[in-house]
Amino acid sequence: MGIEIYNGGMLTTIQDLGRMGYQSQGIVVSGAMDPFALQIANLLVGNAPDEPAIEITLMGPTLEAKSDLIVAVTGADLGLEINGKPAPLWETIPFRKGEIMRFSGSRNNGVRAYLAVQGGWEADSLFGSYATYLMAGIGGHQGRALQAGDQLKVKKQIPSRKRFFHRKLPPALIPRYTPHKRIRVMLGINQDAFTEEGIQTFLTHSYQITPRFNRMGMRLSGPKITHCKPADILSTTVTYGTIQVPANGQPIILLADRQTTGGYTQIANVITVDLPLLGQSRAGETLSFQTISMKEAQRLVMEQERFLKQLQVHQWNPL
Repeated sequence: MGIEIYNGGMLTTIQDLGRMGYQSQGIVVSGAMDPFALQIANLLVGNAPDEPAIEITLMGPTLEAKSDLIVAVTGADLGLEINGKPAPLWETIPFRKGEIMRFSGSRNNGVRAYLAVQGGWEADSLFGSYATYLMAGIGGHQGRALQAGDQLKVKKQIPSRKRFFHRKLPPALIPRYTPHKRIRVMLGINQDAFTEEGIQTFLTHSYQITPRFNRMGMRLSGPKITHCKPADILSTTVTYGTIQVPANGQPIILLADRQTTGGYTQIANVITVDLPLLGQSRAGETLSFQTISMKEAQRLVMEQERFLKQLQVHQWNPL
């Protein structure tokens, strides 16, 4: 009772919100590159926001429904089609037994979509998370990307009288992914390792995302950020959105599959609500950075959490 994969696409994995609480033991967090889109996909189909969903990158998979399902696809528009017809994003849709879902390719500037199913996908759990971490071969579906022949089951079957409902995120609340993104940051723990000129360079210029970009991190190219102290430091904790600057003065932003510690100076950290913008970026696009206060960053994340909570408890209209 679920789906069969006919074509795995470019990179299709099962992700949730990550393997939290184990970095001190060397366990990588991993999880969704766009945690907001993953949570919305789950809430649309009536799941808890941290249920595992399928993360789809650029060229998506082809799959068949092996039973009648209620699904939602959020994130970037990757050309979602069911039986050859365009299907909507950011809302619940029926995916009936025997129908074929495919993704024809990116139609906007985002790169990742999330497919959630009512009842949640059955997957391998380790350290309290279903997130796939490819380098260690853990979590998700056998610790790897989905490929032709894989079958995924639905974890929890929902009684038929409760299954059919319609939820749709209002268009005004759907994120827009642009080729240039202005990212809000808080200056990092090593800001005293940079010259004043170096910090101003970082905050007043755009940086291009280089092809050296994967789920672990993205390297940027732009004006050199100058240090006044050595760029190499004793390894210390890093998180999703930590911006490191090695001796060459070119920033590196750490992402979902980041290592647990890092030994380059940290100039800033991306605020939580802007992390999805990183996850929806691609090589060749540009980023610029703007500082905000911790108080404002906390206000924004609390506002987002309230919004997600409202969606979780909201009474939706049945189909």
